[in-house]
Order: sequence, then structure tokens, then C-alpha cells
Amino acid sequence: MAKTMKVAIVDDERDMRQSISQWLALSGFDTETFASAEDALKGLGPDYPGIVVSDIKMPGMDGMQLLRRLKSVDSTLPVIMITGHGDVPMAVEAMRIGAFDFLEKPFNPDRMTTLAKRATQVRRLTLDNRALRRELSDGSALMRKLIGASAAMERLREDILDLGQADGHVLIEGETGTGKTLVAHALHAVGARAARKFVLLSCSAYDDDTLARRMFGPVEDGDPIPAMEDARGGTLVLEDIDALSQPMQSRLLTVMNDQGTPAETRIVAISNLQELDKTCESVLRPDLFYRLAALRITVPPLRQRGEDILTLFTRLAEQFADEYGCETPEVTAQEAAQLLQAPWPGNVRQLINVAERAVLQTRRGTGTIASLLMADTDDQRPAMTTEGKPLKEFVEAFERMLIDNTMRRHRGSIAAVMDELCLPRRTLNEKMAKYGLQRSDYI
Repeated sequence: MAKTMKVAIVDDERDMRQSISQWLALSGFDTETFASAEDALKGLGPDYPGIVVSDIKMPGMDGMQLLRRLKSVDSTLPVIMITGHGDVPMAVEAMRIGAFDFLEKPFNPDRMTTLAKRATQVRRLTLDNRALRRELSDGSALMRKLIGASAAMERLREDILDLGQADGHVLIEGETGTGKTLVAHALHAVGARAARKFVLLSCSAYDDDTLARRMFGPVEDGDPIPAMEDARGGTLVLEDIDALSQPMQSRLLTVMNDQGTPAETRIVAISNLQELDKTCESVLRPDLFYRLAALRITVPPLRQRGEDILTLFTRLAEQFADEYGCETPEVTAQEAAQLLQAPWPGNVRQLINVAERAVLQTRRGTGTIASLLMADTDDQRPAMTTEGKPLKEFVEAFERMLIDNTMRRHRGSIAAVMDELCLPRRTLNEKMAKYGLQRSDYI
């Protein structure tokens, strides 16, 4: 059972406060009372775990002023206003300002309970969504896998949180290996359909007849439930949407049109086109493209993510080192610069492979990261991007990685980190603050 929501009752008349409080308490609410608007404002913050019931006419700050102040603190806080006989125009003005609803004296207590239940349901959903957004913004759950402090990754996480709360179809674009399917999972997890099915289907893995059965049915012996049926009410992810033939595009569009608005099933389409002369828009029929691209997310390539590359490499190397039972490879300043400058055509998928091979090299005691980068090219030197970066950027990225790695290895022991890096306490604190590193993350 959900946690009981609070009801803050604001009224200057003692008997009215007590009678409303007693009635709502009998209805299962956790009530608290305030004799004035000024007192109420002291106890009602932006994340107040409940709703407000307030009289309009009070000495000092009246209910209308209180409503405006509460809405400035938390615009989503439900406020039920109580009006005297003949004050309906004032109640209408309160609704315009943002009141949840109003009751006219003398009111039916059952009506009060009904309104309070409706308001608390709305409030609970708002607070749950707010808590989820905060949790994900802190890097928990699926979003924890979307590692990186670069501006590109900050924007991506914000897009996921925003579009996840919307209900339109989504087109996810980006180069191969950037993590588009992970983004699709995150979109589903932060949205209203999170409790429903998440179904994944590759449009390039089957011929037309098989794909039609897998997507729409009818099923044959041994076939799974058709994806459209299986994902009903939830999210259907169509990978490689650009591989759909014209007949399949027409059939998909027909099904989408039959669903109406809002769609019964949310479709998240993933495009993996890499050719410079092709886009998803150029290969899909326009009416299908604009239905699928109602909302769009572009996943940034690894080469545009700056020092995220070093952060990702470190995390991956630690995971592989633990898996293979060996030491995590140490990255020199030169190797850090090479990692930052590499073009990464395979993006995160390629970085995963390089990190695993670097760990295997460390276990054997041979090889360098530079040799791994050269192995991915036909040239005899590590491939570099053509985008020049200032020396300061490389130095700071390496310095952040070095402090981060040392803090992890010593599990947040400041003394041990100071000793290993030969840094005074003040300098270490300043650098950690500069790079957004917190000791609590390592303990």
C-alpha cells in the first residue's frame, strides 16, 4: 500500500480546522493544521508530501495570496480552496491561478474526501516522477550506464528524461556502437509505460515474410507472440528501421494509423545509417518517417565526448580486470592523449574491445594501448582525429583520470591519495572540486 499522503489544513477558525482534520483523518489521511497562511508557508516546501486545503478569507495573508505563494514555491502542489457563500467568482479566480478545486461552505464532508483523494493521487504521481527524475539524474538504474560528464551526455540524459515523460513515438539516430538500444531501454524505464512490456525487434534480421509474422502475425508453430501484440500498451523498439521494405513500411503505417492518438503502443525506432549520402528520412516514406520522428534523439559519437573517453575506459578496464583476475592497466599521459585523439569509428563498442584487450595485455605483461589503437588501422601509428584540442584539455583530462583512479584504488582514503600523488591536502581538495569528484563516491 502506498505511503499515506499528508493534508495541510489552513484556516484561522479553530473549530473549522479541527472538524476538517478529524474528518480527513477518519478517511485515512495524515493531517496537520495551520492557523494562518504565514505559519503554513513555513512548513510547506517544494516537495511537500501531500496537498493543501485552505480557506480563502483569513486575516493577514488571505487564501488567494497563500495560493500564489505556494504556486511560486511548487507549481504542481494541489491546493483545494474553501469559499464562503457567494464567493464563487473568487473561487473561479483561484482556479485560474492554479487551485486544484474549490468547496463552497457549507460543504458535504464526503465531497471533501473525494476531492482530497483525487488531489493526493495527482500529487503522488508528481512526486514519484520527480523522485525518479532525480534518481536518474544522479546516475542510478539504467541511466548509470550512460556514463559521462560531457555536455553532449548531459544533453542526452536530459532528452531521455524529457521525452520519456512524453507519449509520442521516438526516432533514435546515431552511429553504430553509440548505445542507441540502451537509450531506448532508458526511455521506456523513465516513462509512464515503465511497468508495461518492452519488446525489441530487429528489422534487418529477417526476410519480409518472417518479419511480417514476427511483427504482426499470424504466428506459426514455434513462433513467439507477434511483437505488436506482445508490446500492447508498452514500448516496441524497432532496430534498423531503415531496413524496412516499402511493403512493410506501408503495413506498419496502417497499424500505427489504426491505433489513433495517443498511441496504444509506443514505437521507438532506431536508425543505424552510416552512409554520408543517406538518412533515415531519405529511405522511409515521408508519412511513416514523420509519424516515427515525432520526437527525436541523436546519440553523440564517442569522439565528441571529450574526457568521457578516459572515464569510460577506466570503468571498462576495471570491470575486465575483475573478470580476468588481474591488475587494471595503468594509463600514461601519452596513452591518455592517444585515447582522447583516436577517431573511434566503432564508438563505445570499439572502446569496450580496446579496454578488454588492454587488460589481457596487462595479464600477459606485454603490449601498449597505442599498439591496440594501431591494430584498428592500416597505418603504423595511432589514428588521430583531425579536430585539434588544446594541450590544457589533455592535461586536465589526464589529471582528472589519475585522481579518479587513485581515489577508487584507495576507496576514498584522502591520506593514501595524498601520499601516492605527492599532493598537499588543500591542492587535492581544490582539484577534486574542479573536476567534480566527491570522496563519498569512493567509500
